[in-house]
Amino acid sequence: MKITPQCVVALTWTLKDTLGDVLDELDEPVEFLLGGNDLLSSIEQALQGHVAADKLELHLEPEQAFGDYNEHLVFLEPRNIFPAELEEGMTFDGAAMPAGASAQVPHDHIYTVTDIYPDHVVLDGNHPLAGIAIRLALKVESVREATEQEVGQGSLGTGFFKLEPLAQGGDTLH
Repeated sequence: MKITPQCVVALTWTLKDTLGDVLDELDEPVEFLLGGNDLLSSIEQALQGHVAADKLELHLEPEQAFGDYNEHLVFLEPRNIFPAELEEGMTFDGAAMPAGASAQVPHDHIYTVTDIYPDHVVLDGNHPLAGIAIRLALKVESVREATEQEVGQGSLGTGFFKLEPLAQGGDTLH
């Protein structure tokens, strides 16, 4: 079966920056819904027409991947509004920021704690790969038709390096 819009494709990959440093490896196949919210549109377009066992090498500039870095999405917020167990790398949903956060923080982003100081915390609403060109070597492991339920959900629940807000004690999801 050829890859078409709204099918399910199982992929493995190696994701590198332009210097060749490995950012992520997916050794076991993971299924993604094409035509939904699981993959970047540039990856979906490149996959169209391919079949199982095909290998692709993609070079994606920031505007094709996670966008340019936006310095206006970096905020200093008071340390005392965050939990005592705050750690660098934790994420917060902008729509559920702690009481006392600046009204200027857009609610439609996920913010990563990048620095913690005695009086303030640095929150960054950029994706960790924003501003970075990436190289993606991927292999199509299998292709199948999507079910009506999968199409209706718009996702198989696995995003391509999309950030999710942390549950207490959780991690980011790729």
